[in-house]
Amino acid sequence: MRALLGCMTGLDRLIVATLLLTVFASFFLLGALPQGERVLVERDGRLLFSAPLAENRVVDLEGPLGRTRLEIRDGRARILASPCPTKACIGMGAIARRGELLACVPNQLLVRIDGEGGGADHDLLSR
Repeated sequence: MRALLGCMTGLDRLIVATLLLTVFASFFLLGALPQGERVLVERDGRLLFSAPLAENRVVDLEGPLGRTRLEIRDGRARILASPCPTKACIGMGAIARRGELLACVPNQLLVRIDGEGGGADHDLLSR
């Protein structure tokens, strides 16, 4: 470790310090998002399903590839099963804060958390 620090220039140290500061700041900013109140599921810009995060339930949602299973438990939402080939949406884990998203792109489903609080109404727009 000492040999590594010895061969770093002042600019190298400045870059490393800036990167570390950015990483730590992002953790604080992400933790500042308000807790969500509702889970919304959309397909092709249309609302398919909406439920409060406080209500524990499992729901099956139909997409072009088949059925995607969504679990709402303990104020968090996650995808349990999906017919998509990569299962990346399952690996995204659970979401609970306003503005967080889960997307099953092959099955054309977008799961997002909504609720009261400050901030922009949209954090993702596409056409």
